Amino acid sequence: MPGPEALLDGGVTNVSIPTITLYAPRTPANGTSILVIPGGGFRALAMDIEGTEICDWLTSKGIVCVLMKYRVPTIPYVWQCKCRPHNKELSKPSLQDVQRALRVVRARAAEWRIDPHKVGVMGFSAGGYLVAEASTWFDERLYRPQDAADRLSARPDFAMMIYPGHLSMARHSDALNPLIQSHITAQTPPTFLLQAEDDLVDRVEDSRSYYKALKAAGVAAELHTFAHGGHAFALRTTDLPISRWPELAEQWLRKSGF
Repeated sequence: MPGPEALLDGGVTNVSIPTITLYAPRTPANGTSILVIPGGGFRALAMDIEGTEICDWLTSKGIVCVLMKYRVPTIPYVWQCKCRPHNKELSKPSLQDVQRALRVVRARAAEWRIDPHKVGVMGFSAGGYLVAEASTWFDERLYRPQDAADRLSARPDFAMMIYPGHLSMARHSDALNPLIQSHITAQTPPTFLLQAEDDLVDRVEDSRSYYKALKAAGVAAELHTFAHGGHAFALRTTDLPISRWPELAEQWLRKSGF
């Protein structure tokens, strides 16, 4: 059984009980809400740099933010293996939590003063992979219904993937993970992707392959790549052009109607 939660390099690990935390806008709400999904390689959750700091930014723009703390597996860190096995069980608990969170947000729409048709997801690194799963597996019932909220849709209305990982078939392959590829349809939500060319943790080819698959399916998508930036930069300011990515994200949200 998982042990109590602990901190690992600034991230939370050993998460066995999922939670969502509501962040209300500091300016008049515009009806849009975003479920924020931190990364951490399915070992830990970067709850600050890819969580609370992101929510502070989003709420300053009038967006209701819901921070996701999802279960992370206690199995070994299998992404390091050369074969990179595409075992659905690795991320299933995490995806179950994301699906449940999306339904709960919609169930609370009136109470939280949000539009149930403007519920999006934003994920970083491994959280970006969960965004891809949530965007393509929303019709799959992965857990037993608990209450009336589980009759609602688990499909995000829009998706934002920041330096996402684990999307490719193998570390040196541009082929998409078949668990994602086979579920991309015209119903996959509009998607914003961003990644650095020199990301040594998750390859920029992953984002490009996912983007191409979205366009082939007729899904509205926007991809931004930058020469430099590395991985896990989040909102940290540098002199690199990639530090201005929040402006691009805000523009995309605005022109997409969110």
